[in-house]
Amino acid sequence: MDCSLKYNDMDKTKAYGRLMGCKPFDVRKGLSPSRIENSTIEEAGSLSFNYASLPVDDEILDALQALADEQQLIGKYKALLSGEIMNVGEKRLVLHQLTRGRVLEGVSVMADGVEKGAFYEKELSRIKEFSDKVRSGEIKGSTGKEITTVVQIGIGGSDLGPRALCYALNLIGEADGCTKKLNARFLSNVDPDDAANVMEGLDLERTLFILVSKSGTTQETLANRDLVFKVMRDSGIANLVSEKHVVAVTSNTSPLASDSSILEAFYMDDYIGGRYSSTSAVGGVVLSLVYGFDVFRQLLDGAHAEDVVALESNVRKNGVLMDAMIGVFLRNVLGYPYSAVLPYSQELYRIPAHLQQLDMESNGKHVNRNGERLSYKTGPVIFGEPGTNGQHSFYQLLHQGTDIVPMQFIGFREAQGDLDSVSGGSTSHEKLNANLVAQMVAFACGKDDEENPNKAFDGNRPSSVLVADRLTPFALGSILAHFENKVMFQGFVWNINSFDQEGVQLGKILAKKVLAGCEGDGNLEKYSQLLTKKV
Repeated sequence: MDCSLKYNDMDKTKAYGRLMGCKPFDVRKGLSPSRIENSTIEEAGSLSFNYASLPVDDEILDALQALADEQQLIGKYKALLSGEIMNVGEKRLVLHQLTRGRVLEGVSVMADGVEKGAFYEKELSRIKEFSDKVRSGEIKGSTGKEITTVVQIGIGGSDLGPRALCYALNLIGEADGCTKKLNARFLSNVDPDDAANVMEGLDLERTLFILVSKSGTTQETLANRDLVFKVMRDSGIANLVSEKHVVAVTSNTSPLASDSSILEAFYMDDYIGGRYSSTSAVGGVVLSLVYGFDVFRQLLDGAHAEDVVALESNVRKNGVLMDAMIGVFLRNVLGYPYSAVLPYSQELYRIPAHLQQLDMESNGKHVNRNGERLSYKTGPVIFGEPGTNGQHSFYQLLHQGTDIVPMQFIGFREAQGDLDSVSGGSTSHEKLNANLVAQMVAFACGKDDEENPNKAFDGNRPSSVLVADRLTPFALGSILAHFENKVMFQGFVWNINSFDQEGVQLGKILAKKVLAGCEGDGNLEKYSQLLTKKV
């Protein structure tokens, strides 16, 4: 254990007091071509982060650097990578970065008598072998037909991240090493109508179900598993058995790991949080089945490259550290409680939903690592929608609402797919990026209109942009890791545990109590009656 690391509340640092004395930079007056050009930080591959439209100047950046140094963010990142217990609430290591490769050269992480890097590599080999056999037709369903569809059954981190990544790769082609062989569906909600929609028109003889639950006891996932088993039993199809149509992704100590009713089990462990699990078997199995293991490997490589560049201690050279620290300034000094994630890519349409959980479940905490109440704000509310759809929805409030909402755009220089056409002198992708550029400048600079205040725009609405050449698997992995590491760094600054989720537990406990008859709790009983059919 690195005893030199100090876990202090942010408001007890000298740097935070210095930061609180800084006045925000006036973007409306100060945005210029030279500022835009000089505010880009290169990250992994073609990914870059531009912060020109954020209200920071050199004085603020120096104060943010001082805060990052005083809170020892890079040292804490290295401690995490070295296998120290960073999830203090559950006394667990935090190893999701290790699922895509060792970030610190020569550092091995031992836990439970196992070298974890080798453990994850072994699981990757098993995923590759299995997915290759299913895609080639060597592994078939119980009636001898080839598998054409996979259905992932999970909730929370077992659904949101893998679903977002799977949808994002929908248009990827052979140029990126992909031959899409299988279709994918996702079943998460315990609402039976979700299952009805997913199961509609499904050819059970050609379907492989993936049960994802680290504990093997997740209520919603097991309920949906039992519902699927019932559909299979009631199908009337001779020889249709779950042993040929169901695999699990779970911990090696969970009930699912030894379940005789499934074909195969792939393993994660207690050191991979659900919302951080997309680069483990949780995302690896479904993505490798649908797009091929080589595509998943490229995604891992992109995430790993981003993990490596995040080791840079200089805020001006580390895009994700810059993003995280400016986010602290926006949240704690300027007091903005919201943040919008706005991908100008339809294929990323589920990324905001994944980032809601990643950020809000990680940093929505009111006590520090020692369980002591905090005196300052932590994680913001995250929401978003792809451009240009969002422009015709909630951008009105972003432009002229009484609350200022910082925005994080994501854009690509080229379209992912090949379908495009020229209309009105420009392609559709050119129109898409023109809208992104226009929005950023409009938010920053605003517009005066003394005659009609209804058409006036204040400007100084903060935004940043992540840019890559094209939405490849490598770029997708880099974007995923950027946000994961941003959340991690902000958690370190705020001195909170970003790796547990006690906030979701109370509701689970009370739901079980309701199902058991409310056990004398009058409030539960009365609310239950509202949702019970009256006799």
